[in-house]
Amino acid sequence: MDIRVANAPCSWGALEFEGMGGTIAYGQMLDELRDTGFVGTELGDWGYMPTEPTALRGELQNRDLAMVGAFVPVALKYPDQHAGGVAGALKVARLLAAVANTGAGGQLPLVILADANGADPLRAQNAGRVTPEMGLSSSEWETFTQGAERVARAVRDATGLKTAFHHHCGGYVETPEEIARFLEMTDPDLLRLVFDTGHYLFGSGRIEGQVVLDGLNRFGERIQHVHFKDCQPRIAQQARAEGWDYFTAVQHGVFCELGKGSVPFAAVADWLRGHRYQGWIVVEQDILPGMGSPKASAQRNRAYLSTIGL
Repeated sequence: MDIRVANAPCSWGALEFEGMGGTIAYGQMLDELRDTGFVGTELGDWGYMPTEPTALRGELQNRDLAMVGAFVPVALKYPDQHAGGVAGALKVARLLAAVANTGAGGQLPLVILADANGADPLRAQNAGRVTPEMGLSSSEWETFTQGAERVARAVRDATGLKTAFHHHCGGYVETPEEIARFLEMTDPDLLRLVFDTGHYLFGSGRIEGQVVLDGLNRFGERIQHVHFKDCQPRIAQQARAEGWDYFTAVQHGVFCELGKGSVPFAAVADWLRGHRYQGWIVVEQDILPGMGSPKASAQRNRAYLSTIGL
């Protein structure tokens, strides 16, 4: 059984949202990621790490790190955004393919497709407490899922890489029912699922850790990739009670260090082992200025994972 553990630039403040996050250089981030015991990384925003394949390959090889995948947001609700989404995904996929099999594991990296999370004011304002009335219409679902398949098909045909979809708070696939509908309307040979423990729990509107295990059981057959993110129940409840938007909840630490929220990671790890999961676990803890040292948090997160056998 080979479950490998990676981290991501967001844990060092390199978030995809303009005006959020810090300015830690990618070289320092990669050094600290390696030094805290992780063996892989996601790419982060385009341009955060080198985008020239030889340069990126060298940075990874020098640290014996694997490139795990890259987050690609596309405003899939809007058909006029699909062509640009395909172009952006192909740009990323070609870079991933060029540095594939670098470092530990040798597993091909993934394109991690998502909605343009945080861009729609209604969804950003109501993250963690979305109601069905805030969702896509039937025709919008058709547009959304057809766009996602178009991106995944283009990536596969051009590079041979797989695409997995990341459900995410602040976007149009957040709640368990929205995840279910997305999966029902898409081809499993084209699109698998990135299961994110923290986004799943906060997006469910609840705080009980059992919700995460229920999600694994419900969607397990489509899971390709797993993000380990915790959810702090007190802050989640406060965000819902006070009507915080997605960004305010993140700034208040709704996604806390592993083991400090209500995601039952030991049980999640047992579930993954029991279902013979052999992919990556990627730690994602959204670190913003003022939240302390990213390296220290990464060290504590890695130490916590060691206590549950990862």
